[in-house]
Amino acid sequence: MAVSGSIDAERRRKDLADLIARGEEISIDEARLKFNVSAMTIRRDIEALENEGVVRRVRGGAVSAPAPRSYDDRLATRSAAKLAIARKALALVPHRGAIALDASTTVHALAEILGGDRELTVCTNSVQTFEVLTRLNGIDAQLTGGSYERVTGSLVGPIANAGARLLFTQVFFTSAAALHPEGGTSESSLAEAEVKRHLAESAERTVLCVDSSKLGGRSVGAALELASVSTLITELPADDPRLDPYRHSVDVL
Repeated sequence: MAVSGSIDAERRRKDLADLIARGEEISIDEARLKFNVSAMTIRRDIEALENEGVVRRVRGGAVSAPAPRSYDDRLATRSAAKLAIARKALALVPHRGAIALDASTTVHALAEILGGDRELTVCTNSVQTFEVLTRLNGIDAQLTGGSYERVTGSLVGPIANAGARLLFTQVFFTSAAALHPEGGTSESSLAEAEVKRHLAESAERTVLCVDSSKLGGRSVGAALELASVSTLITELPADDPRLDPYRHSVDVL
């Protein structure tokens, strides 16, 4: 009986995954009727598929999980918004000490304008950002090490996590694949989410830099709770009503 039940679950989850692959959403009510099982069973199926990175849970069902986009693709997207965010973030960079930068293209824009008279140790898990930092006077660039994710451009895994814990920083500048007022930040891979948590834990404070297209969404891997973020920076004016759901948790710039 247990073997039969396990086979039935695998077949059902494959059928659900096929629906998602065809661009259809999964409705819990419709799925339980289709497969003649309980709503709780479908919720467990959705949870299992979400853990595999196949779907993203939403109210009443699930949708396709966002696929990681290449670094070059992300770098060319919403570049004006990223530059506006970087200019705001620059005001929060100390002139001396140590900071950390994640592997996002938004924070990469901050690295590109980081020059000046600063004397900083800067740790990052981005090869591309590290290369920018090595060209700046007064910057001691440190790379976490780790396994290279070709799609995202991030260094991840146990070595990256260990490197992220070695340097205590004043500020960690990070972005996110998505930001939800209740769920916090999330990433397109669990490995990327994990290294960001370690970088945040090693920092005195965390500054979250996201463009407005990321607001209200969820990606695959849960990363940072809003309680661990001190400041939220977007390209929007600070009084924009789209930022209202976040004001009770963080300072908004």
